[in-house]
Amino acid sequence: MGIVLSDDEAWMRHAIRLAQRAEAQGEVPVGAVLVLDNKCIAEGWNTPITDNDPTAHAEIMAMRLAGQRLANYRLLDCTLYVTLEPCVMCMGAIAHARVKRLVFGAIDAKRGAVCSALELANADFLNHQVDWQGEILAQSCGDLLRDFFKAKRKNSKFPGKTECA
Repeated sequence: MGIVLSDDEAWMRHAIRLAQRAEAQGEVPVGAVLVLDNKCIAEGWNTPITDNDPTAHAEIMAMRLAGQRLANYRLLDCTLYVTLEPCVMCMGAIAHARVKRLVFGAIDAKRGAVCSALELANADFLNHQVDWQGEILAQSCGDLLRDFFKAKRKNSKFPGKTECA
């Protein structure tokens, strides 16, 4: 008998495949899937280097596409799956888009804006509160990021530091 995955785990595995696509392009491996009624309506992966766009995070790319497909800047009743806890920019966009639910993989202790460095998911000053669940397939998501940065440091001209950090 095979392993039965929850919807959250299945969608997170999809986001991990997108993160691997980012990695293949030399980008930080983060992937995102936006789901409505348990159907993928948009997906994205990190492309800031490729696109020369500092806002081209996986979450933003998925939400941009979803807004175009739905012909609405509000992403009501949607769930966003992302492999890494969103940053402050992405959490702001998630709140403004009125994403109903956020599910993420790895915690970002230094820059995470859901429950780590900042706690914006339920910030009183925002007019939308985002339901969230963290650490879904956190080990797999975290390993992907750790392995990426380990390889970057190994191949760096400046051992012990990444080129961008």
